[in-house]
Amino acid sequence: MFSRHSHLVVPKQTSVLNFPATMSPPSTAIVYDQHGPPDTVTRITKIPPVEMNENEVCVKMLAAPINPADINRIEGVYLVLPPTPAIAGWEGVGEIHSVGSAVMSLSPGDLVIHAAYLSGTWQTYVVEDQSLWYKIDKNTPIEYAATVSVNPLSALRMLEDFVALKPGDTIVQNGATSIVGQCVIQLARIRGIHSINIIRDKPDSDKIKEKLIKLGATKVFTESELEVKGVTNLLGDIPKPSLGLNCIGGKAANMVVKFLKQGGTMVTYGGMSKKPITISTTYFIFKDISLKGFLLQEKYLDEAQYRCSIDHLLALVRAGILQYELSKPLGTLSVLSRLEPTLRMWLALENHYWPQRTFV
Repeated sequence: MFSRHSHLVVPKQTSVLNFPATMSPPSTAIVYDQHGPPDTVTRITKIPPVEMNENEVCVKMLAAPINPADINRIEGVYLVLPPTPAIAGWEGVGEIHSVGSAVMSLSPGDLVIHAAYLSGTWQTYVVEDQSLWYKIDKNTPIEYAATVSVNPLSALRMLEDFVALKPGDTIVQNGATSIVGQCVIQLARIRGIHSINIIRDKPDSDKIKEKLIKLGATKVFTESELEVKGVTNLLGDIPKPSLGLNCIGGKAANMVVKFLKQGGTMVTYGGMSKKPITISTTYFIFKDISLKGFLLQEKYLDEAQYRCSIDHLLALVRAGILQYELSKPLGTLSVLSRLEPTLRMWLALENHYWPQRTFV
């Protein structure tokens, strides 16, 4: 028996049958009964109608992304795991389908995202307490509404929660092509903060640099360009960074540390290389750097702070100030391929499918 907090994936435009007002429509979901390879442990299942109580709402899911963390949870290698069996997915956007008799703050047709971090967003209909949903502006593009609560929110919180940055300051990051990286560049630019960005060596590195510069990056370097002594000489008259962001680990993390100024801080929020961070003692003794970690779920944002952050980000999106590339993120084809068999089954069942994209 699945809990009400096991939810979503991509919906189709289905005709709604005449179910009683207190019952949700049946739902279709991607489920895993145990942890393991997504292509073998996931399955598509039908969930019968759920009886709604007076404080609950039924949400018709409109879109949901496939994040690497979603794959990691299915595999059982992520730090925070829901109990199995579980419905996959962690974020997404939906539309209020129906409401309980005591619900006053939400109405059918409202565009909503989760007001809390709950697992299970990959299904067509979700029934939960009204307090777990947050109404957003209907003019918000669906793809941004579906993806704002993990990567962009992480970028915003890391810029605001670790170092008191002011206009003219500098940050440095690896993984600059990721959704978080793209958001960091733009949010820094808005605040008048310089960003030094490190990318992997690729045949089209020059084109990638151009894209990041257009987003507002101050400087962009490939990893091979930083295999020199005195990397801070590459900054010219730009101040040394007080904040570094690391999502790769290994050698790429050391490149971030090399740029930091005296007393600087590096925040690690991922380990895509799956290699350990090994920092020379010199940086601790003579540069007094600090190493910290970030996990969004562990920030325990109160409701007011969460909503304020989401509203701020989506307002920037609607104004055309914040944007990120959704169509072909780099380095994510392997993530998608691990779920491809299940997605193919889903496509066979559903008439309309918002293209699920994987994000780094």
